[in-house]
Amino acid sequence: MAAKTLVLSRESALAQRRWLVVDAEGRALGRVATQVANLLRGKNKPTFSPHIDCGDFVVVVNAAKIRLTGRKETDKIYYRHTEYPGGLRATAAGRMLADKPERIVRGAVQGMLPKNRLSRRLITKLKVYAGAEHPHGAQQATPVAAQD
Repeated sequence: MAAKTLVLSRESALAQRRWLVVDAEGRALGRVATQVANLLRGKNKPTFSPHIDCGDFVVVVNAAKIRLTGRKETDKIYYRHTEYPGGLRATAAGRMLADKPERIVRGAVQGMLPKNRLSRRLITKLKVYAGAEHPHGAQQATPVAAQD
């Protein structure tokens, strides 16, 4: 008897979505971003399919207490443009971590997702907060153990 291939539909994938909480306190930025990107895509599920949004909602807390390894606080530079001529702005990672830690985590996770329409939909399921509190208590998010 031949084994049947399980085909996951979009509706059943949406019905299986959960809310997860990842605590970033004291963890390296890349390790957190890798774990979060895998959870957003749903690669931890046996029903994973690369063209279907089968991942979970992920809430990252304590983004301000994330750890940058090596000399990245001074040497890593984040660039943005104001869309005006000569409007290139550069910010060191240490300054960005102090001012907008959510942007650092979101950028790292977004860089680990594929560059297509699906990833732009996946990144909307990521919620990042600098402190330990988040407003998604009604979703009964379950904490996820650190992988590193």
